[in-house]
Amino acid sequence: MAYKRILLKLSGESLMGGQRYGLSTEVLHSYACQIKEAAESGVQIGIVIGGGNIFRGLSGVNRGFDRVKGDQMGMLATIINSLALQSALEAEGVKARVLTSIRMEPIGEYFSKARAIELLEAGYVVIIGGGTSNPYFSTDTASALRGIEIEAEVMFKGTRVDGIYTADPEKDPSAVKFDTITFDEVYDRGLKVMDMTAFTLCKENRLPLIVFNMDEEGNLAKVLSGEKIGTEVTL
Repeated sequence: MAYKRILLKLSGESLMGGQRYGLSTEVLHSYACQIKEAAESGVQIGIVIGGGNIFRGLSGVNRGFDRVKGDQMGMLATIINSLALQSALEAEGVKARVLTSIRMEPIGEYFSKARAIELLEAGYVVIIGGGTSNPYFSTDTASALRGIEIEAEVMFKGTRVDGIYTADPEKDPSAVKFDTITFDEVYDRGLKVMDMTAFTLCKENRLPLIVFNMDEEGNLAKVLSGEKIGTEVTL
């Protein structure tokens, strides 16, 4: 494998599968099998999951929720997703532990860098829920922050699209995919890869980013082996 330790960001929306809301057991099983294969190859895996399949703070504001309360509800949604993935992994025989950025034992242990690395080195998949624990920060930012903290070599952003394009490929059929692109070029082109706070954290802390389609079986193993699928964002 090309990497020893990674941070994998998973989309909450992808966990819906073909549903309009909630959790798809089929998607959870697919993700668990791919993560199991990666873990068995010796890669240490930290995971952050979004919560958009259950509740998204910004959409709550549009429905009359206070922004801070809405973001806190979104944080709790990420913990529900973390527990669901932990359960799916354990059903496949994978050792997995949920750490939370907000104290809520016995649901999960309180996150610390030292504890996360200790578990990773002991062979656990470590799922970090609760975002950054602060409102106004996305789970993309939480992913970048946790990736830096656990000293990951790379951040993988698993999405429903197979990389970064010149425009939204779902809206513009003429959009062209990048195999590699620099952080500065993403800024210059105004591409929406993830929110700017997260993106800047990655750039300033020299954490490379690879965007790929996690929903296609086997893709996680391919990117981990160094196969050129998706888009790599480099310094």
